[in-house]
Amino acid sequence: MSLLLALATTVAVAPPDKPVSFPQPRSDAPAPPFPPLLPGAAFAECRDCPEMVVIPPGSFVMGSSARERRKLGVLAMFDKMEEPRRRVTIGYRLAVGRYAVTFAEWDACAADGGCNGYRPGDAGWGRGRRPVINVNYADAMTYVGWLSRKTGQRYRLLSEAEWEYAARAGTKTWYPSGNALGPDDANFGNNLDRTSEVGSYPPNRFGLHDMIANVAQWVGDCHHDDYVGAPNDGSAWVSGDCKLRNVRGGGWILSGWSVRSAQRIGDPPGARNSHLGFRVARELPQD
Repeated sequence: MSLLLALATTVAVAPPDKPVSFPQPRSDAPAPPFPPLLPGAAFAECRDCPEMVVIPPGSFVMGSSARERRKLGVLAMFDKMEEPRRRVTIGYRLAVGRYAVTFAEWDACAADGGCNGYRPGDAGWGRGRRPVINVNYADAMTYVGWLSRKTGQRYRLLSEAEWEYAARAGTKTWYPSGNALGPDDANFGNNLDRTSEVGSYPPNRFGLHDMIANVAQWVGDCHHDDYVGAPNDGSAWVSGDCKLRNVRGGGWILSGWSVRSAQRIGDPPGARNSHLGFRVARELPQD
């Protein structure tokens, strides 16, 4: 049984180590000037592309305090994963998916000859605007590869640091909504017995929905048991054997400490389950 399933569960992916050249955008992509670069601006590069939101550069303290973990009852085996706390600087513009990738967006990829033609099961809950589930690390990578080829731009998974920065959106609290989480804030704790459509709950301060709960999200880092030696510039931490990949945010079946801004866990990259999906990032021109 995976660590994720043992937890009641979830985990993550890394972008290519070297820059990749992609063809020019297809004719259905917007014409220049594009994309907008002001923080908070939103765009989608084609009819079937995810809606992206520009987030500002900035810095934050990554990880959690001993008080937070003690108060919420973090299991001892996971206690050190969020230490040591450190300041991380995201010194560049980045666009982040407003929502986790949906079934509609995934199915468009498969219909266009991408995503290896894989049609993940929806557990009988429906497709459309529900977040895609039953996708592993390699599946997520096939999607960002297709999206990059389709648009001629560099799409990828977020790094773990980018994810936490985007989730916190300037907050220092345990959850994006504060130090408590209720059923009006997110889909967690098996309250609905399934995923909800993206956008069903309020966005955070960056305008991003469901950064925690609903579906956990693969990110671009190999798993490490703590933050000793982790980069502080926002890049993905891809050293090590990468037998586990990181997942962030928890999912609809998880609760309490498992759906916090700081929570992290590693799982086999082949893991597929009903509360594991992903969100995309798009690299932007820099000043």
